[in-house]
Amino acid sequence: MLDEQLKTQLAAYLERVQQPFELVASLDDSETARDMRELLTTIQSLRSDKITLRTDGNDARKPSFSLQRVGAINSLRFAGLPLGHEFTSLVLALLWTGGHPPKVEQDVIDSIKALDGDFNFEVYMSLTCHNCPDVVQALSLMAVVNPKIKTTVIEGGAFQQEVTEREIMAVPMVFLNGQVFGSGRMTIEEIVAKLDTGSAAREAAKLSAKDPYDVLIVGGGPAGAAAAVYAARKGIRTGVAAERFGGQVNDTLAIENYISVLETDGPKFAAALEAHTRAYGVDIMNLQRADKLIPAAQPGGMIEVQLANGGSLKAKTVILSTGARWRNVNVPGEAEYKNKGVAYCPHCDGPLFKGKRVSVIGGGNSGVEAAIDLAGVVQHVTLIEFADQLKADAVLVNKLKSLPNVTIHTNAQTTEITGADGKVNGLKYKDRGTNVEHTVQLEGVFVQIGLVPNTEWLKGTVELSRFGEIIVDSHGRTNIPGVFAAGDCTTVPFKQIVIAAGDGSKAALSAFDHLIRMPVVAEGAKAQAVQPEAVAA
Repeated sequence: MLDEQLKTQLAAYLERVQQPFELVASLDDSETARDMRELLTTIQSLRSDKITLRTDGNDARKPSFSLQRVGAINSLRFAGLPLGHEFTSLVLALLWTGGHPPKVEQDVIDSIKALDGDFNFEVYMSLTCHNCPDVVQALSLMAVVNPKIKTTVIEGGAFQQEVTEREIMAVPMVFLNGQVFGSGRMTIEEIVAKLDTGSAAREAAKLSAKDPYDVLIVGGGPAGAAAAVYAARKGIRTGVAAERFGGQVNDTLAIENYISVLETDGPKFAAALEAHTRAYGVDIMNLQRADKLIPAAQPGGMIEVQLANGGSLKAKTVILSTGARWRNVNVPGEAEYKNKGVAYCPHCDGPLFKGKRVSVIGGGNSGVEAAIDLAGVVQHVTLIEFADQLKADAVLVNKLKSLPNVTIHTNAQTTEITGADGKVNGLKYKDRGTNVEHTVQLEGVFVQIGLVPNTEWLKGTVELSRFGEIIVDSHGRTNIPGVFAAGDCTTVPFKQIVIAAGDGSKAALSAFDHLIRMPVVAEGAKAQAVQPEAVAA
């Protein structure tokens, strides 16, 4: 199962195991069970003084195995083989069960321990899903930390009947006590907040009590991270309020055009952005969605950012880097069948459509790359493009056209996504040349039609373009003094990671230039002219 290099690496990690625990396998006569036995035997042999293996488990879900700390009550189980993207999740589960401390803030651990109730989580994942590990690792840690939490991690490919019966058409998909809890990427903080209903009010009060920042960055993607690093290097008080640090980069599989980095993936790149930002002591406030921007009441005064949880942050300057999100096709059936055949991540959800018929809406690079990727997994791909020709790079278009199980329709307008029994069963499109409507029978639709800036909350304050982008000048300045913007949420052309990072750096330098040019009240004049900061305090 594991080559010698991987065994050597795993053995080094397992040296960190401090407490003894058992691996208890429930096996059948399947090929997956034979592979599981081999994998567990290898793990046990690498740390035989702390890890024991039993193969007499009687769990109903076979093949599976549990991790059970000796003398403790905890319930963490893997059903199917946690390999591929999930091998790291397995290694972390082994370490945590063996007493190695997780790299999670102590207040999060305390919140997990404080959860009271019976929580039986089931999380379905696929081995090619780059969004799944965050959820798998979060729920695994929660099961290790709190004995009232039970987590079962299920590899969908090994349990196709369950996937079909529960109508799972997107991963990660999480069930709590038999009911749908959530789907898609979730952090451990998000999961805990969803279970702890009083956490939002406590967090809001905690945020509102923070001292004002010299620079407050709203958004934690490449632009926000770069702005934070550049600002912090100036020695000024810097904060980042981000709905999800890393932003849309988290949902990108391969990154091969960030200069000096030959190849990486989105989650790894996002983690590096956060690590670099934290290295400079930046105050990162994750899971915070901005709700309103209130400009300074007077020149040099405090700018306020109100948050969706009721909290409020103040700063002398603000950099808006809220990024963008996938654009919806906005036709009947899209919302109704989301995660029931309508998907947005071919890398995550493609394996769930193995041997089935799917469509990709969009003929740009993202759409054509998705179609190429899916063609290797599904029975047939139908690509629908509104324009009269594909807009992707020629090399991608040529590759797509060479595939035997792909049909391309250009000058075609998607009009409806149809379904029956709660699942997608087809797509309708209109030939824009003849106005004739056609129906394609299929089981999945992947939407890949571009981005929408996350700026709705700024309407009426910051000047926006007709596309909703923040209008900025060559220095990243907006129409509001002290407010700057950078990245995919702005009018800057070409939405690329490297461009967003450069714009974030530029916005931070502009904000610093703004700060050093702010008027200073002379000591003798303080009685007559009070500093704006004093008023804000």
